[in-house]
Amino acid sequence: MSAGPGVRLERDEKTGVAVVTLDRPAKHNALTPEMAADLVRVWRALRFDDAVRAVVVTGAGGAAFCTGIDRTAVVPQPPSPYSLDDPLVAIGPKANDLWKPVVAAVNGMACGGAFYLLGEAEFLVSSTTATYFDPHTTYGMVSAYEAVYMAQRMPFGEVARMSLMGTAERLPARRAYEIGLVSELVEPEDLLPAAVRAATVLAGYPPTAVEGTVRALWSAKQAALTQALAGAPHLVRLGNLPPEQQAELFGRRT
Repeated sequence: MSAGPGVRLERDEKTGVAVVTLDRPAKHNALTPEMAADLVRVWRALRFDDAVRAVVVTGAGGAAFCTGIDRTAVVPQPPSPYSLDDPLVAIGPKANDLWKPVVAAVNGMACGGAFYLLGEAEFLVSSTTATYFDPHTTYGMVSAYEAVYMAQRMPFGEVARMSLMGTAERLPARRAYEIGLVSELVEPEDLLPAAVRAATVLAGYPPTAVEGTVRALWSAKQAALTQALAGAPHLVRLGNLPPEQQAELFGRRT
């Protein structure tokens, strides 16, 4: 079933697993503000769905899991330097108080705003052809939220290199597996079955025990994560080039 333009939700009541698919493959599953709002609705609705006990999130097609915000999207900003409207800030399950386990199935490119979703999944299953990178600095933008989320999952030197090197480098799936960002590496045709298989195991256990374990795992890093994310909008406000200069850089490098 469709949860809205660009987002597809499928439930399997026999296994207790739902699959949330970013369904905009022609645009590398880049997120529009409408898709962001639909993701919020999906996560919040799944909180009340007792038939769903575990979730897989993935991207349609083989080219990309998600390439972040669609660069053509218009996001009005308040004039105050103390405020920032980020359309992706609430697209993850934890931001919407969903504590059912979420497994990310990563195919193709995962970059930029994709890390808002990957940062709130319990673990990642990755295709061998997937690549991970953060283009922000290349285009005169601060990698704040993305860097913070990945710093929770990767060694500091690795996330620093990825965040700072921009489009000059991509982290291959094998390296992502070696440093612990990815927990399972599979061939592209086996990606979704492998993620669903793991989610089905989780869905088969008593849900209160599973959700309690998820909460316990997140409580171990929640304080540091909350504090770091609180400073992110101010860094973005201070460090981002004006949109027209970002667009100029983007045009030179594409």
